[in-house]
Amino acid sequence: MPQRNREFGKFGAQGIKGHEAVARQLDRLAGFIATPVTQRRGLLARLHYLTRTDHAKAAARQAGLTVTDRTLKAWLEGRRSPTKRNLERIDAAYRTVRRANVSRHLLARLNRQGRGTRVEFHPLNQSQVPRPLQRVVDYRTLNVRRWDRIVAAWAADDGATLDDVWINDVVVDLGSQWGEYEYVTNIGFAA
Repeated sequence: MPQRNREFGKFGAQGIKGHEAVARQLDRLAGFIATPVTQRRGLLARLHYLTRTDHAKAAARQAGLTVTDRTLKAWLEGRRSPTKRNLERIDAAYRTVRRANVSRHLLARLNRQGRGTRVEFHPLNQSQVPRPLQRVVDYRTLNVRRWDRIVAAWAADDGATLDDVWINDVVVDLGSQWGEYEYVTNIGFAA
């Protein structure tokens, strides 16, 4: 794409890629467990989520949590504590399984039977850019009707695909100024 930023932040502009802001907002809507996995309460909440049913156990194993049932039971009873590496695996497996479980429901809420969801684009922060180099970037809104590929890329935790889909399916609908919204301070929407 000709308008993609090559040297973002060269003159002091601050912001994040639009697809990263979308992933953050979808994570907020997914309702992950707030307590960190390093605390006992957070660890138990994640383990209960991942071991509640046979289906959940199978999804956790597929997501990368490959420990024995005996080890899981020891962790749940508090007889043993997971290593730092296993804590990371537990958290990653939890996020993967939670995204897969929530994505179908979230997709239905965002698509709203074809009516879509209003998305707010908050422009990048130019407060550190010298005055002559600043440009006018307005707050914009857009109604997004096709969330299928966006939610699928988010659920798969595929940042490259999410970036491609976000730019090519959504941001280009802003018209000739779409390149100004590749980096933003925030993307807002509700479901």
